[in-house]
Amino acid sequence: MLSRKKKLLIMKIVSLFSVVRGYNIPVIILAQYLSAIFILAPEKRALAILLDFNLFLLVFVSSLTIASGYIINNFYDSRKDLINRPNKSMLDRLLSQKTKLNVYFSLNFIVALTALFISWRAFLFFSAYIFLIWFYSHKIKRYPVVGNLTAALLAVIPFFAILLHYYNDLSFEEFENYKGHFAVIFAHASFLTLLLLIREMIKDLENIKGDLANNYKTIPIVYGEMVSKQIITALALLTILPVYVLIEIYDVGYMDIYFYASLIILIFFVLYLWNSNRKGQYLLLHNVLKFIIVAGVFCIVLINPSVLWSGKKLLLHL
Repeated sequence: MLSRKKKLLIMKIVSLFSVVRGYNIPVIILAQYLSAIFILAPEKRALAILLDFNLFLLVFVSSLTIASGYIINNFYDSRKDLINRPNKSMLDRLLSQKTKLNVYFSLNFIVALTALFISWRAFLFFSAYIFLIWFYSHKIKRYPVVGNLTAALLAVIPFFAILLHYYNDLSFEEFENYKGHFAVIFAHASFLTLLLLIREMIKDLENIKGDLANNYKTIPIVYGEMVSKQIITALALLTILPVYVLIEIYDVGYMDIYFYASLIILIFFVLYLWNSNRKGQYLLLHNVLKFIIVAGVFCIVLINPSVLWSGKKLLLHL
């Protein structure tokens, strides 16, 4: 039998895992590596990317920054979450606010040191990223439109760090040669950003009670649920543009299956949205978007599945 002290320690570890959303971090790490192999630097060998120590450090630093971002977000949202997510909030509150801040500053200290080891540019990049996450959690997220846009952009910034890692030293002449490749990257980023924006707006609909009680000026509170649904519908329609670019103009291999499936799901998503008015219904829509985003991470390999077969053969010959 575990002693009471050990049980409490385990519960606090579980609480910390919940606060930093530990279940999201491995998916983000996988997304960064798969993006590097199949989208950002497809001309490089997958093994060279996996063995790139500086890339490993960038992914490591990104993961810690995101984890610290979840902590500071939880710190400022603790009162709101008591209303919106009472069960999760009770688990998260096993950690004191002081402990959360201590872990937050410790993670950011490790991020700063590691980034400085990579380069002074990485140090400045991640220092700015940490500040933006804090400013978003403290102020920006309380306001309509700008809060949603900032949240979506903060989610894609780690991928921008990897893009800079590979293309930071490009001259203008070389940039011209990579125009098509950057168009593909921009299309992928646009599709993901639109999905993240839709998710943020669904979260606003889902969390109206807590937001209203804590004086958050979200779109459904300021302009009404009808306007929110209209904007979400418009954003869902806009996803057609990057999908068209990726499927019809450029080659994304078998990943076109994912994009076609996503568009079909989004059609039913919008139809269900217009018949939704309860928290449970919005939660279901939120989970559908999570599924599309996470499925997109795993479907990146469909761009060029032969990379996996080559990797399998390499492992078998070791």
